[in-house]
Amino acid sequence: MTLYLLLKTLHTLLAAVLFGVALAGACLAWRASHSREPQVVEVLFSNLIRLEVWLIAPAALLLPLGGLVLAKVAGWPLDQRWLLWSVGLYVLAGLCWLPLLWLQVRIRNQARRAFHDGALLAPETVGQLALRLKLSGLALVILLAIFALMVVKPL
Repeated sequence: MTLYLLLKTLHTLLAAVLFGVALAGACLAWRASHSREPQVVEVLFSNLIRLEVWLIAPAALLLPLGGLVLAKVAGWPLDQRWLLWSVGLYVLAGLCWLPLLWLQVRIRNQARRAFHDGALLAPETVGQLALRLKLSGLALVILLAIFALMVVKPL
């Protein structure tokens, strides 16, 4: 296997991990938002935070580095429009992800408090669940657009 194919395979696997875990996270968040039971929300979001820290964060950090090395090995100029658009969209996806992580910690903590107090989820928490779903949906669409640019290289 050539260096290019090895790097492309690793880059594709990292992208699959990033997208797959982001999709799984959206499904967990959707399940939690429809449950509205504090214990369910707390457990799901605790697991979601673990997924984010152990899988999404490393993949998100390694993808741009791997992409840069891949572009260099392939001999692609870094000023190609499809690469620039991909980088811009990746930054935008990251700007969605940072508030998602912050929201997830808040939602988990609020659900934990509600469960220990024997209370229902606060309306604020329910609103944060809805916001989390919207941000994750936007991030997933952005990741799909990046994937399309990487495959088609249209610009």
